[in-house]
Amino acid sequence: MLADITIPFLEEPSVIVLVVVLIVLVAVLIGVLVMRGRANSKAAVQQPQAKPEDPLRDHEGVTDIRTVRAGDMIDYGDQLYFVRGSLRLTEGGYGWSEHFLDDTRGDRIWVSVEEDPDLEVMFWRETDLVSAPAGKSMQVGGVTYTRDEDGTARYTSEGTTTVAAKGSVEYVDYEGPGGKALSFERFDGGKWEAGLGESVALPALRVYPAGSDRT
Repeated sequence: MLADITIPFLEEPSVIVLVVVLIVLVAVLIGVLVMRGRANSKAAVQQPQAKPEDPLRDHEGVTDIRTVRAGDMIDYGDQLYFVRGSLRLTEGGYGWSEHFLDDTRGDRIWVSVEEDPDLEVMFWRETDLVSAPAGKSMQVGGVTYTRDEDGTARYTSEGTTTVAAKGSVEYVDYEGPGGKALSFERFDGGKWEAGLGESVALPALRVYPAGSDRT
């Protein structure tokens, strides 16, 4: 009869104890895994986010503006400028450079570097107050500028500029008081472009080379 059917191995006390122990161990293991998962989740939530860091914090930069090229950064006047492109100009064995900068306001600005014989650096900003050179002196923005020199140079373009890869440029330069200057340039027979400049004291300007050990 069914009432007399027994399962022999379940009647052994040692087997019953083993089964109970296994059940307890499984329950404990599940509890440990659940607690650990909660702890990891809590730690992940409480972990503070990393603060943004200045990529130039430990970069001292260099002061030799003659080494500037496209891709570098220039720190001047409490503002950081990205060098988009450069022009290398020559005239009669004499050479100088112009470096076009990326300005957040959309203005066309550039830095000129020449040795005549002393190193001279000028910071330029395009102006629409005048359109072409005129006479021995010009007054712009209440400042009087006197004609200094003019000529035609050959140029080679590097990086991103608004001119051809190679060509010629006519220029007319005017000097003003206190290191101010007015310059006109006409590339490859195009229209005149005017810029107002100011002399830069070298200690006030720093260059951050892009991927280079230049000093």
